[in-house]
Amino acid sequence: MDLDINRDMPRAGFNFDNCKRNATLLKGGFKPPTTTKTGTTIVGIIFKDGVILGADTRATEGPIVSDKNCAKIHYLAKNIYCCGAGTAADTEMTTDLISSQLELHRLATKREVRVVAANVMLKQMLFRYQGHISAALVLGGVDKTGPHIYSIHPHGSSDKLPYATMGSGSLAAMSVFESRWRPDMSEEEGKKLVRDAIASGVFNDLGSGSNIDLCVIRKGSVEYLRNHELANKKGERQLDYRFKQGATPTLHTSVMDLLITERVQAVVPMEVS
Repeated sequence: MDLDINRDMPRAGFNFDNCKRNATLLKGGFKPPTTTKTGTTIVGIIFKDGVILGADTRATEGPIVSDKNCAKIHYLAKNIYCCGAGTAADTEMTTDLISSQLELHRLATKREVRVVAANVMLKQMLFRYQGHISAALVLGGVDKTGPHIYSIHPHGSSDKLPYATMGSGSLAAMSVFESRWRPDMSEEEGKKLVRDAIASGVFNDLGSGSNIDLCVIRKGSVEYLRNHELANKKGERQLDYRFKQGATPTLHTSVMDLLITERVQAVVPMEVS
């Protein structure tokens, strides 16, 4: 009986059985619902005592801003965080899945999880799905070997760099890093640099916007600065648009009598038998 139950259980992981059906529908003119994408500017740098991750907070559905305060810095482990760009659901579920696997790995080995282990798990999972999972990631953390920054692409390739940018605003952010980043920066200098890199994406890329989030990871401590800066603060209304009665002149007045008649109509009950 247990064998029959296991046979009926759905397979774990993503299911792409409907890909051919969806392609046929698209050829016939069917317009599918749009996915929520994070547009995004995400960055990470190594500074003297650890790493700093940064992200904007705008999520979009095509030309529509669907969320003005979306959290794009995801928890993986106590010493590892990850920024996500691409489809919001894919980045959220991918980081949640790897976070649980890293916790099981920590319990099995009874050691602090290394950043390279998170990198390998993420890139192997994304490579398995050949880019169909739209998750571009900037991974950062500090372990016994020091601070590390990785950029992971949706197809599963990865780079180990002292600073990394990804998302639609990555070029604007990279221009800031390439001109101002240097080794052994202090924490305040690093936070200012990451803030400026995210702001360059916010103000030069339509897919990025709203606020700036930072995450500072040091040896033994993490500081998640949610809404570190409100880059696009909403303006306050300066004038009162309520007008006094009589401010607008009446040009013409017309009074009409309405003739109302009532008619009573009998209702025949419906036969139920």
